[in-house]
Amino acid sequence: MNIAITPTQLHELLAPQAGPCLSLYLPTHRHHPENQQDPIRYKNLVRQLESALATQYPQADARALLDPFFALTTNAPFWAHTWDGLAVLGSPTSFRTIKLQRPVPTVATVATTFHLKPLLRIQQSAERYQVLALSRREIRLYDGNRDQLDEVTLAPGVPANIKEALGDELTEPHETVASHGGAALGSQMRHTQGTKADEVDVDEQRFFRAVDRAILEHHSRPANVPLILAALTQYHTPFRHVSHNPHLYPHGIEADPWALTTADLCQRAWKVIEPEFRAKLKSHAEAYGAAHARALASDDYQYVADAAAASRVQTLLVEADRTILGLNGDDLLDDLAELVLQRGGHVVVVPAADMPTSTGLAATFRF
Repeated sequence: MNIAITPTQLHELLAPQAGPCLSLYLPTHRHHPENQQDPIRYKNLVRQLESALATQYPQADARALLDPFFALTTNAPFWAHTWDGLAVLGSPTSFRTIKLQRPVPTVATVATTFHLKPLLRIQQSAERYQVLALSRREIRLYDGNRDQLDEVTLAPGVPANIKEALGDELTEPHETVASHGGAALGSQMRHTQGTKADEVDVDEQRFFRAVDRAILEHHSRPANVPLILAALTQYHTPFRHVSHNPHLYPHGIEADPWALTTADLCQRAWKVIEPEFRAKLKSHAEAYGAAHARALASDDYQYVADAAAASRVQTLLVEADRTILGLNGDDLLDDLAELVLQRGGHVVVVPAADMPTSTGLAATFRF
């Protein structure tokens, strides 16, 4: 099960699939008692998929396609820990469940390709970031936006603590630990002398190096979003000194992350990242204006669609939460965004107040 979707995974889903492809989206709830109805509504949507398969693809192996969907209906631990939305995608060769930090429209559809519009809107949002909570002995990783922050399950190969990182090479000094400010890790003061203290410092540096390498490889590079460091002040400089992560944001949260609630951490992270978020949106608007002056940009749907089909669109700005229905009932903005991504372009979903046009889209062209 995924709890986010990376650009690479989105491109995999955009690629031609061995159909039929089943797409289910459901707004879900984080807390009791609201979440009690989620599995019931989910099962009703699976029944809709079953009916659509029988009508549209009578020759398909419906049971093999639907079994993973039905199996999820009785997975009590899964439904006890949902977020704000859920995507479930299945085909003869794949099955994915993805927790989402934003509500999504209710959808149950069967087609030759996956329905990816809700995922597209979330993954291409300009306001995503990650937070690395760090102490000298353990880490946690979070994925968030301006409204929500959720802990990420660390990928295999990412050490969650210093023991996992160093194993038998971990120095075990004889030290006493005095806790200050509660039991929060990282707020503890160690009392060591001589070479034992030096060995602890070496272990700390080696741990930070291992964390930096693993987070970059397994999380930062795939997600391609800013990484905010949350740690006590004394850990910021040594971690940044060994870090080679280009996504590590120059400003961080100087506090004990284990002493903060997730809501507090989210609020502090957004204060750190908001200036860059605003600067990026301003940069996109200015780039569109400059390109438009050279006849290398447009906000006309048909012109942009023709340019996208010809692989000319370099960047497409799409207005968040805006829907423009086409003749077939699909959202023109999302269809264009999918086409641009398939042809190697870049898509950014931005708030309405930051759009440089009034049509809901703004495209700059390669030529």
